[in-house]
Amino acid sequence: MMQSIPIYIAVEDELSEWVIRRILGMRQMQYSFGKSPRRGGYGYLKKNIRAFSNLAKGYPALLLTDLDRYSCPPELINDWTTHPLHPDLLFRVAVREVESWLLGDAKGLSTSLQLRSPIAIADPENLTDPKKELLRHALRSPVRRIRDALAFSDNSGKVYQGPNYNGTLASFVMNHWDVLLASSRCHSLERFLAALQRIEERP
Repeated sequence: MMQSIPIYIAVEDELSEWVIRRILGMRQMQYSFGKSPRRGGYGYLKKNIRAFSNLAKGYPALLLTDLDRYSCPPELINDWTTHPLHPDLLFRVAVREVESWLLGDAKGLSTSLQLRSPIAIADPENLTDPKKELLRHALRSPVRRIRDALAFSDNSGKVYQGPNYNGTLASFVMNHWDVLLASSRCHSLERFLAALQRIEERP
Protein backbone atom coordinates (compact mmCIF):
# COMPACT_ATOMS: atom_id res chain seq x y z
CA MET A 1 0.00 0.00 0.00
CA MET A 2 1.35 3.44 -0.98
CA GLN A 3 2.33 5.57 1.99
CA SER A 4 0.56 8.92 2.08
CA ILE A 5 2.27 12.29 2.46
CA PRO A 6 0.85 14.32 5.36
CA ILE A 7 0.37 17.97 4.47
CA TYR A 8 -1.04 20.97 6.33
CA ILE A 9 -3.15 23.33 4.21
CA ALA A 10 -3.66 27.06 4.84
CA VAL A 11 -5.86 28.99 2.40
CA GLU A 12 -7.85 32.21 2.12
CA ASP A 13 -11.29 30.78 1.46
CA GLU A 14 -13.41 27.72 0.80
CA LEU A 15 -12.95 27.77 -2.97
CA SER A 16 -9.16 27.76 -2.59
CA GLU A 17 -9.42 24.73 -0.32
CA TRP A 18 -11.46 22.82 -2.93
CA VAL A 19 -8.89 23.71 -5.57
CA ILE A 20 -6.07 22.37 -3.41
CA ARG A 21 -7.94 19.18 -2.58
CA ARG A 22 -8.65 18.58 -6.26
CA ILE A 23 -5.00 19.10 -7.22
CA LEU A 24 -3.65 16.87 -4.47
CA GLY A 25 -6.30 14.24 -5.15
CA MET A 26 -5.18 13.80 -8.76
CA ARG A 27 -1.50 13.28 -7.93
CA GLN A 28 0.12 9.85 -8.13
CA MET A 29 1.20 10.22 -4.50
CA GLN A 30 -1.49 10.08 -1.84
CA TYR A 31 -1.87 12.97 0.58
CA SER A 32 -3.43 13.09 4.02
CA PHE A 33 -4.68 16.52 5.04
CA GLY A 34 -4.13 18.44 8.22
CA LYS A 35 -6.40 21.26 9.31
CA SER A 36 -7.26 23.92 6.77
CA PRO A 37 -7.80 27.30 8.46
CA ARG A 38 -10.01 29.81 6.65
CA ARG A 39 -10.47 32.32 9.43
CA GLY A 40 -9.76 35.73 8.01
CA GLY A 41 -8.67 35.69 4.40
CA TYR A 42 -5.17 36.73 3.48
CA GLY A 43 -4.77 38.81 6.66
CA TYR A 44 -4.84 35.71 8.84
CA LEU A 45 -2.36 33.93 6.57
CA LYS A 46 0.03 36.88 6.52
CA LYS A 47 -0.12 37.32 10.28
CA ASN A 48 0.61 33.65 10.94
CA ILE A 49 3.12 32.83 8.23
CA ARG A 50 5.88 32.23 10.78
CA ALA A 51 3.66 29.69 12.55
CA PHE A 52 3.03 27.88 9.26
CA SER A 53 6.77 27.86 8.63
CA ASN A 54 7.33 26.28 12.06
CA LEU A 55 4.66 23.66 11.30
CA ALA A 56 6.61 22.69 8.20
CA LYS A 57 9.44 21.46 10.43
CA GLY A 58 7.23 18.47 11.25
CA TYR A 59 5.72 17.80 7.82
CA PRO A 60 5.07 19.77 4.64
CA ALA A 61 2.73 22.75 4.81
CA LEU A 62 1.04 24.44 1.89
CA LEU A 63 -0.03 28.07 1.97
CA LEU A 64 -2.01 29.39 -0.99
CA THR A 65 -3.00 33.03 -1.31
CA ASP A 66 -4.20 35.32 -4.10
CA LEU A 67 -1.90 37.91 -5.67
CA ASP A 68 -4.72 40.48 -5.69
CA ARG A 69 -3.25 43.99 -6.05
CA TYR A 70 0.43 43.14 -5.73
CA SER A 71 2.37 43.52 -8.97
CA CYS A 72 3.96 40.06 -8.84
CA PRO A 73 4.40 37.07 -6.46
CA PRO A 74 7.93 38.07 -5.32
CA GLU A 75 6.57 41.46 -4.20
CA LEU A 76 3.88 39.75 -2.11
CA ILE A 77 6.29 37.22 -0.64
CA ASN A 78 8.82 39.93 0.28
CA ASP A 79 6.07 41.95 1.95
CA TRP A 80 4.84 38.98 3.95
CA THR A 81 8.17 37.61 5.11
CA THR A 82 10.84 39.16 7.30
CA HIS A 83 12.65 35.89 8.02
CA PRO A 84 13.66 32.78 6.08
CA LEU A 85 10.87 30.24 5.63
CA HIS A 86 11.29 26.53 6.17
CA PRO A 87 11.91 24.77 2.82
CA ASP A 88 8.96 22.44 3.46
CA LEU A 89 6.54 25.37 3.50
CA LEU A 90 5.14 25.64 -0.02
CA PHE A 91 4.21 29.31 -0.23
CA ARG A 92 2.25 29.61 -3.48
CA VAL A 93 0.52 32.62 -5.01
CA ALA A 94 -2.37 32.37 -7.46
CA VAL A 95 -2.09 35.05 -10.15
CA ARG A 96 -4.22 37.08 -9.88
CA GLU A 97 -6.82 35.04 -7.99
CA VAL A 98 -7.63 31.35 -7.74
CA GLU A 99 -10.54 32.08 -10.11
CA SER A 100 -7.89 32.60 -12.81
CA TRP A 101 -7.03 28.92 -12.52
CA LEU A 102 -10.68 27.94 -13.07
CA LEU A 103 -10.91 30.22 -16.09
CA GLY A 104 -7.83 28.42 -17.40
CA ASP A 105 -10.22 25.57 -18.27
CA ALA A 106 -12.56 27.84 -20.21
CA LYS A 107 -14.09 24.95 -22.11
CA GLY A 108 -14.96 22.98 -18.99
CA LEU A 109 -16.29 26.04 -17.18
CA SER A 110 -18.43 26.99 -20.19
CA THR A 111 -19.92 23.50 -20.22
CA SER A 112 -20.55 23.61 -16.48
CA LEU A 113 -22.34 26.96 -16.80
CA GLN A 114 -24.21 25.59 -19.84
CA LEU A 115 -23.29 28.68 -21.85
CA ARG A 116 -24.55 28.99 -25.42
CA SER A 117 -21.35 30.78 -26.46
CA PRO A 118 -18.13 29.55 -24.80
CA ILE A 119 -15.78 31.61 -22.67
CA ALA A 120 -12.78 32.82 -24.68
CA ILE A 121 -9.87 33.95 -22.50
CA ALA A 122 -6.36 33.50 -23.85
CA ASP A 123 -4.50 34.63 -20.71
CA PRO A 124 -6.54 34.31 -17.48
CA GLU A 125 -3.66 35.52 -15.31
CA ASN A 126 -3.63 38.84 -17.16
CA LEU A 127 -7.18 39.67 -16.06
CA THR A 128 -7.48 42.57 -13.63
CA ASP A 129 -10.36 40.96 -11.72
CA PRO A 130 -10.77 37.23 -12.53
CA LYS A 131 -13.56 36.73 -10.03
CA LYS A 132 -15.61 39.54 -11.56
CA GLU A 133 -15.02 37.98 -14.99
CA LEU A 134 -16.25 34.60 -13.76
CA LEU A 135 -19.34 36.20 -12.21
CA ARG A 136 -20.05 38.02 -15.45
CA HIS A 137 -20.05 34.74 -17.36
CA ALA A 138 -22.18 33.08 -14.66
CA LEU A 139 -24.88 35.67 -15.30
CA ARG A 140 -24.91 34.57 -18.95
CA SER A 141 -25.98 31.06 -18.01
CA PRO A 142 -29.42 30.20 -19.43
CA VAL A 143 -30.05 28.05 -16.36
CA ARG A 144 -31.61 30.13 -13.61
CA ARG A 145 -30.50 27.73 -10.87
CA ILE A 146 -26.87 28.27 -11.88
CA ARG A 147 -27.25 32.04 -12.22
CA ASP A 148 -28.96 32.43 -8.87
CA ALA A 149 -26.36 30.27 -7.11
CA LEU A 150 -23.31 32.05 -8.49
CA ALA A 151 -24.07 35.72 -9.06
CA PHE A 152 -26.51 38.60 -8.96
CA SER A 153 -26.38 42.27 -9.91
CA ASP A 154 -27.93 45.42 -8.45
CA ASN A 155 -29.71 48.26 -10.24
CA SER A 156 -26.40 49.91 -11.06
CA GLY A 157 -25.16 46.79 -12.79
CA LYS A 158 -22.57 45.92 -10.15
CA VAL A 159 -22.11 42.15 -9.89
CA TYR A 160 -21.93 40.28 -6.59
CA GLN A 161 -21.12 36.75 -5.45
CA GLY A 162 -24.22 34.59 -5.15
CA PRO A 163 -25.36 32.58 -2.10
CA ASN A 164 -23.95 29.26 -3.32
CA TYR A 165 -20.89 30.50 -5.16
CA ASN A 166 -18.45 28.22 -3.35
CA GLY A 167 -20.65 25.14 -3.41
CA THR A 168 -21.45 25.42 -7.11
CA LEU A 169 -17.84 26.01 -8.13
CA ALA A 170 -16.67 23.26 -5.76
CA SER A 171 -18.74 20.80 -7.79
CA PHE A 172 -17.09 22.01 -10.99
CA VAL A 173 -13.61 21.87 -9.44
CA MET A 174 -13.95 18.38 -8.01
CA ASN A 175 -15.74 16.76 -10.95
CA HIS A 176 -14.95 18.59 -14.17
CA TRP A 177 -12.01 21.01 -13.85
CA ASP A 178 -9.11 20.07 -16.15
CA VAL A 179 -6.12 20.95 -14.00
CA LEU A 180 -3.49 20.18 -16.64
CA LEU A 181 -5.24 22.27 -19.27
CA ALA A 182 -5.55 25.14 -16.81
CA SER A 183 -1.86 24.86 -15.90
CA SER A 184 -0.93 25.27 -19.57
CA ARG A 185 -2.58 28.72 -19.46
CA CYS A 186 -1.79 29.74 -15.88
CA HIS A 187 1.91 29.84 -15.06
CA SER A 188 1.38 30.21 -11.31
CA LEU A 189 -0.60 26.95 -11.34
CA GLU A 190 2.10 25.30 -13.46
CA ARG A 191 4.73 26.38 -10.90
CA PHE A 192 2.57 25.05 -8.09
CA LEU A 193 2.41 21.62 -9.72
CA ALA A 194 6.19 21.69 -10.19
CA ALA A 195 6.68 22.47 -6.49
CA LEU A 196 4.53 19.48 -5.55
CA GLN A 197 6.55 17.31 -7.88
CA ARG A 198 9.75 18.24 -6.06
CA ILE A 199 8.26 17.14 -2.74
CA GLU A 200 7.04 13.87 -4.20
CA GLU A 201 10.41 13.02 -5.72
CA ARG A 202 12.27 13.22 -2.43
CA PRO A 203 13.72 9.91 -1.25
